[in-house]
Amino acid sequence: MTAESTLRADIVEVGRRMYARGYTASNDGNISVRLGHDRLLMTPKGVCKGFMTVEMMCVTDLDGRKLQGDREPSSEMLMHLEVYKERPDVQAVVHAHPPIATGFAVAGIPLTRAVLAEVLTTLGSIPIADYATPSTRELPAAVRKYIKVHDGMLLANHGALTVGSDLYSAYFKMETIEHFANISLVARLLGGERLLTRDEVLRLQDLRGTYGIQAPAPICPDPGVDAGPAVSEGSEDGATCQIVDAPAARGTRLVAASSEARREVGRSNSEGEIRLTYRELSALIEDAIRSLR
Repeated sequence: MTAESTLRADIVEVGRRMYARGYTASNDGNISVRLGHDRLLMTPKGVCKGFMTVEMMCVTDLDGRKLQGDREPSSEMLMHLEVYKERPDVQAVVHAHPPIATGFAVAGIPLTRAVLAEVLTTLGSIPIADYATPSTRELPAAVRKYIKVHDGMLLANHGALTVGSDLYSAYFKMETIEHFANISLVARLLGGERLLTRDEVLRLQDLRGTYGIQAPAPICPDPGVDAGPAVSEGSEDGATCQIVDAPAARGTRLVAASSEARREVGRSNSEGEIRLTYRELSALIEDAIRSLR
């Protein structure tokens, strides 16, 4: 089996996994991998990712010109091309709409809180790229702001994007984002996360080398300390470091989320917190259904 044949089969398998996990519906999502230094292998337009075949794939150059294939390449091709342009180290790009992570993207809530050690060591933080109309040149511009320093991001009101040194690496990062989103949602429904402190975050960053993990950029300095010339994620020039919400607290490794963080999900005591048991919530739902009949 040639290298290209293997990559075609890998794209089919990753597409099948994405569809089976509910990361895509209908014809959603797209996948691409580098095929040599000047070509890309890409999923076609208008095909369900759970039912692709190796013959369906398109070959393009880095300018988006189709070189091979009976079908047209993905309508999101411009976004993929932008990633490869900005990140020569990236070998694969995966775009999907995992429902919980996309829920955070729709709500405008980035996954930047220091909660899980595994996420901090692999992805760091997961920002939200500004909303842009899919399939237009606006989307690559939105992605450009973060892609140099992040291997994964949410796309406002759209979905998620991950990149990697190979196809499975990019796909597994998509799994990590959705897994993190699920855990974050549950924790917030239960009253809010306990966050890792900044000292613990920096300790985890130092362990990346032990795990053989190459991060695209470091964690941003503590905003309470002189950050020097580094450009933050909010800069119009693009991010140069990863913003992680981790409080400074000496003598401990875990602290409760701030009241400001709890207000994001309506849990602040100062605004009047409402707590319901499962039985009470079920009764309210039943009453609402009966009133509609």
